Amino acid sequence: MSPLLASSDDLSLLTPIPLVLHPAAVYLDSLSESSQATMLVSLNAIARLLTNGQCDAMTLDWAKLRYPHTAAIRTALKKRYSPTTASKMLCGLRRVLKEALRLDLMDASDYAKAVDFPSITGQRKLRGRALSESEITALFQVCRDDSSRQGIRDLALLAILRGAGLRRAELVALSVNDFTPDGGILQIRQGKGDKERTVYLPLSAVEIVNQWLDLRSRTPGALLCPIRKGGAICFRHLHSDAVYKILAKRASQAAIESFSPHDFRRTFCSDLLSNGVDLVTVQKLAGHSSPDVTAKYDRRGEEAKQKAVQSLSIPF
Repeated sequence: MSPLLASSDDLSLLTPIPLVLHPAAVYLDSLSESSQATMLVSLNAIARLLTNGQCDAMTLDWAKLRYPHTAAIRTALKKRYSPTTASKMLCGLRRVLKEALRLDLMDASDYAKAVDFPSITGQRKLRGRALSESEITALFQVCRDDSSRQGIRDLALLAILRGAGLRRAELVALSVNDFTPDGGILQIRQGKGDKERTVYLPLSAVEIVNQWLDLRSRTPGALLCPIRKGGAICFRHLHSDAVYKILAKRASQAAIESFSPHDFRRTFCSDLLSNGVDLVTVQKLAGHSSPDVTAKYDRRGEEAKQKAVQSLSIPF
C-alpha cells in the first residue's frame, strides 16, 4: 500500500483531541451500534490509504483533507471495491467532513471543495433475495413441528419478521411493553438513526406472539428471549447474531436455500408492493429515509411487470 498524496505526518493528528471534538467519533456516535462497527472499518481503510497505513480513523486529522485527497480516495475506492461498497465508504467520508465543518475544524470553502467529488455509480445486481410463499410456509411448519420452547419462540420470531419486516437490531431490541395485542401494535424505539416508529402485525402474527407470551409470561424484559438448554427462559435480549443462527437452523430443517434476516425485510416490502400498497406507506412501515430506499427492496421481478401491463386497455 502506498500513500495517495501525503506522508502520514502531513495528515496525522499532532495531539489527541476529546472525542466530542473528533469529527469521526462524533459521526460514529450518531449511528446504531451495528452501523458503527461497519463504518469504522470503512473509515479506517480510508485513513490507511491516505497515510500508508500509519493512521486509522481516530489518529487521522480529517480536517486537513482537501479536494486532492478526497478525489484520490474516490479513485482508489473505485478500483478496490464494488460500486455499492465504495459509495457507502464515500458517504461516510462526506459525513465525517460535515462534522468537521460543524465543529469549526474546517472552513466552509475547504469543506465545499473537499466533498465536491462525483458519486460512484454502476450497474450491479441487487443484494439479497425475497423468500417465496412456499419457503415461508416451510419455515413456519418446522417451528410448529418443534414442540419445545425454542420452537414456540422461533415461531414468534418468524411471525414478527414476516409481519413487520423489522431490521435485525430492531427485532432483538423489542421489549414486552413494546407489544400491544389489541391492534397488533409494535413500538420500534431503537430504529435506525434512533428514530421511533409504530408498525402493525397481521392478526395471525398477533396470535402467534400471544402464544409465545403465554409461555414466556408477561414479566418485564425482552420480548424474544434466550432459552437455556434446560428450558429456562432468560428475560434478557437476544444477541443479534442469535437471529442469524436461529434462521440458519430453521432454513436447514426446512430444506430451503439459506437467507439472511434482511431477506425477510426485502420480502416484506416486495409483498406489500405486490399487494398494491403504495410506496410511501411501505416506506413508513419499513422505517426507510425515503421512497427511493424502499424501491431498492423491491424483488417482485419480471412477473410483477408482466402483470402490471395487463391493466392497460388496448382497443382492437
